[in-house]
Amino acid sequence: MHQIVIKQIDSSRRWWVLAIVVAAQFMFGVDAFVVNVAIPTIAVELKASPAQIESIIAIYLIAYATLVVSGGRLGDIHGTKSVFLVGVLGFTLTSLWCGLSQSGAELILARLAQGATAALMVPQVLATLHLLFTDGQRNRAFAIYGVVLGLAGAAGFLLGGLLVTIDLAGTGWRSVFFVNVPCGLVIAVAAWRIMPSTSRRAGTRLDIKGSVVLFAGLLCLIGPLLFGHDVGWAPWLWAVMGSGGVILAAFLKLEQAVARAGGMPLIDLTLLADAGFLRGLGAAFFFFFANLSFYLVMTLFMQRGLKIPPLAAGMSFIPLALAFVVASRHSGVRARHRGTGVLLEGCALQIVGLAALALVAGCVDAPSPLLLAFTMIIFGYGQGLVMAPLSGAVLSTVKPVAAGSASGIYGTTAQVGNAAGVAAIGAVFFAVEALQSARAGFLASLVLFVTLIMICAAFLAWMRRASARC
Repeated sequence: MHQIVIKQIDSSRRWWVLAIVVAAQFMFGVDAFVVNVAIPTIAVELKASPAQIESIIAIYLIAYATLVVSGGRLGDIHGTKSVFLVGVLGFTLTSLWCGLSQSGAELILARLAQGATAALMVPQVLATLHLLFTDGQRNRAFAIYGVVLGLAGAAGFLLGGLLVTIDLAGTGWRSVFFVNVPCGLVIAVAAWRIMPSTSRRAGTRLDIKGSVVLFAGLLCLIGPLLFGHDVGWAPWLWAVMGSGGVILAAFLKLEQAVARAGGMPLIDLTLLADAGFLRGLGAAFFFFFANLSFYLVMTLFMQRGLKIPPLAAGMSFIPLALAFVVASRHSGVRARHRGTGVLLEGCALQIVGLAALALVAGCVDAPSPLLLAFTMIIFGYGQGLVMAPLSGAVLSTVKPVAAGSASGIYGTTAQVGNAAGVAAIGAVFFAVEALQSARAGFLASLVLFVTLIMICAAFLAWMRRASARC
């Protein structure tokens, strides 16, 4: 059936389809970073607590992580075009809701819905690329996808600072969400007119129970980290976290039961026997644990601690984002020659960059945005060396028949790592800030980031040994 669809769409039209789906991916990527820049302003205007600040970011990631596999399967069941359109329109409407929110609690609910709709939209992007580009143009198409993915970070930082600063029509921070509305509508109309339709793939089913149990387990495990500071780390929080661990263990049992009944569990349980893959997931988890949380803490330190305006703070991240893009381009060639070695080099550079930031923050009373920007280039380049080839390295031992399921597990692990990092590192930053200062909270966070990257490197080395024995 896929081959029939490909024959029905001419070569020039499929590049228009590429532009449409990549634009949706760009909108999703920008949204992940634009909120980071606006979050201090949001906190002031909505009188949001530290828990709400973290939750605005983390709940979006948790919703996306738990539903992204189901979103991909819905594309198989109902066709990528139909589910993509629902996802884009849902993302557009929930972005509007985010911008209209009148309290921290309402914004958290809106972000939950936004993450759920993103889980419908984003999986269809790669599915469409796989479907349309099966010839010699495939590498070019995926290269465009990768560059756009990297540039989304730079655009998000710049757009966030710009929109908050110019206060478009008096909307302030709300415009960082409102901007998705016209963009989403244009993408939806273009997709409706140009994207080819696909047919249902027989035998594909949803594991709704698994998605619900996974969401509940992650919420119980990560939620207490978000709200611990607000309730004085009450003893019952630890009981909730413990129940989260129990629920996640029950999730694995449920998945086994679904598989025995002939269903399609969220995860392919045979992958749990692949030592290299599991160690790779460990590396990915700790890498992403220190990923989005870094940008949150860095933004809070600049705007709350150093009183740097949102636009200058956002622009400070642009050299980092561009270094990330350059490193991503370099990493592909280097990974072919050095394998996992380039990932370890990237980890080492990240640690050097974090140490340089600690030196600047500890020794300079009021570091300028320009000084911070140049210092962050090292970290950004190291991050790009790791992130671009990491998924390929983790999936390298997986059999082709399980590649789709393994990719879903990898994506879920990455977003869970991001959410857990925002919750845990954010909690440390706010706790130390309350006791001492934003600078002290930032320095404590940097120590944790270095520790996490070292653990990631240890897992990568462990994964390499497992792969060498295969």
